Amino acid sequence: MEALTRKVWQGLSEQDKQESMRRIELLLPEGMKYEGLQTFERYGQRTQTGVFTHDEQRFVFVPGDQVTLGWEKWHNGMDEETSEELHETVSEYGVQNVDSFLASQMSPVREVNIGPMLVECETIPLGWIEVTEEEAFAQEHEDFPRALAEFKESGLNEYELHLEFKLIQDQGEVRILWFNEGIELEDIVREETADGFSLLTEDEWEYVYGGGCRTLFPWGDSFDYTMRLRHLGKPERPVQSEQTSIDPETDEENHHLYDLELPNFFGIKFAGDPYKYELTLGADGEVMPKGGDGGALICGGSGPLLSFLPSASVFFRDVSVDELDWEELMDALYYRRVIRLADVKLDGE
Repeated sequence: MEALTRKVWQGLSEQDKQESMRRIELLLPEGMKYEGLQTFERYGQRTQTGVFTHDEQRFVFVPGDQVTLGWEKWHNGMDEETSEELHETVSEYGVQNVDSFLASQMSPVREVNIGPMLVECETIPLGWIEVTEEEAFAQEHEDFPRALAEFKESGLNEYELHLEFKLIQDQGEVRILWFNEGIELEDIVREETADGFSLLTEDEWEYVYGGGCRTLFPWGDSFDYTMRLRHLGKPERPVQSEQTSIDPETDEENHHLYDLELPNFFGIKFAGDPYKYELTLGADGEVMPKGGDGGALICGGSGPLLSFLPSASVFFRDVSVDELDWEELMDALYYRRVIRLADVKLDGE
């Protein structure tokens, strides 16, 4: 009768885990299929978990837990390199107390109970919809045919015509995304709820990103300067920072990604891009963007630490959220789906 908390889950045998996932599969929306167990390891955390698919999109099982979220003080403290950059950078903004400055950028400390859930591994763009070549040509956009032909011969990974269409190379295939003007988040929530899905809350997002860590970043309090970061250099070599155990020789799907975009210890990928927001729901039901600040800090010429604080820190909140114009940010908004399993028991009752 025990719920699927992290402690209980880790104590199960592989056979019991398989049986639990198959029982869960029977309760899921139509078309969702259990694919088996897979182990993910990163930032010193390791999880063997169940992988599910729905319309070719991957979901992973995330066990629940009682955790402390939010940030107000250092857990271990910064190393010298991190401290020097942080103090030097924030002093340019007239900041005297670094700790107070950081705390003002973070969500408040609170105790929360996170229920078990299935979480989509990758985000979905709110302002973009994927279309076939036939559907794209039907739009009769004068620039699309030439752009598509040139993109197929270019060797580029991605091309975007601002607020029009986007082309992405995906394992030898070209994915076409068309800008979806006029869509609203409320419509997305309504449609996903009707299909049996929800959106992550802010509490759930911080848990699946940091795993309940009490440090500023999921790997510790010091910034990892070995990381390859989007906008600060192309990953010309396979990614392999101090904070990942991904083997680029055996992980073809992920070897080209920047470090912050690699799957974490739950098998979940994050944008790792301060220009992008992942939309979650706050405690009051209002939208709470996570994982970015619209590029405000990186555009200000900050070093890697402050530029990527919105994407790398577990608990960052954009202090300008009440001033954001969602229509202008539509091409930078993303979300992911979740199925909460709080009522699922080990004995299937």
